[in-house]
Amino acid sequence: MKIAIIGTGNVGGALATAWAQKGHEINLGVRDMERFKGTELLANPRTSVSPIADAVSKSDVILMATPATNAVEITQSLGDTTGKVILDAGNIILGRGPQGFNTVSEAILAHTNTRDVVKCFNTTGYNNMANPLYGELTLDMFMAGDSLEGKLVARQLAKDAGFAECYDIGGNDRFGLLEQLAWFWINLAMVQGHGRDIGIKILKR
Repeated sequence: MKIAIIGTGNVGGALATAWAQKGHEINLGVRDMERFKGTELLANPRTSVSPIADAVSKSDVILMATPATNAVEITQSLGDTTGKVILDAGNIILGRGPQGFNTVSEAILAHTNTRDVVKCFNTTGYNNMANPLYGELTLDMFMAGDSLEGKLVARQLAKDAGFAECYDIGGNDRFGLLEQLAWFWINLAMVQGHGRDIGIKILKR
């Protein structure tokens, strides 16, 4: 796949690296070509950097891994997203997010042409995206959205990042549930002091 990574920090960087190693074409989209976080990502195979709209135009899939407070501004800078899948990895934490919206995904949908928006890659730490293995077990990922095409993309990319499964928890009306799951993980890891090396795995009998 041709993937635009918007947000080249910890989450975007971990997924850019994993996907590049799986053979995907990675187009980093940045606002400042001279100074941007994640310049080391250009050492990955099949990875280049462009202004945001150019990276989007060259890609079929867009990962939004930017702070929730910038969601509207960044979405408006994407350019024409018609026919493209947007994967939203953002969370509104402690009320810090786009005004007038309950979730980041809703804000993205309100400011883009595509309806293929899926919330995914938001429920765990970047360290688990870089390495989802815990001994003999592999962590799971989760997704929500109305777009069936977007979910096919999300599931494949979750598995390409090393996750065992990407569970579908419902449509756009479940965006908030995934953001709550993210806060659950953050609370355990940071507030309750269990540290980042914890993750979620679905077990079946």
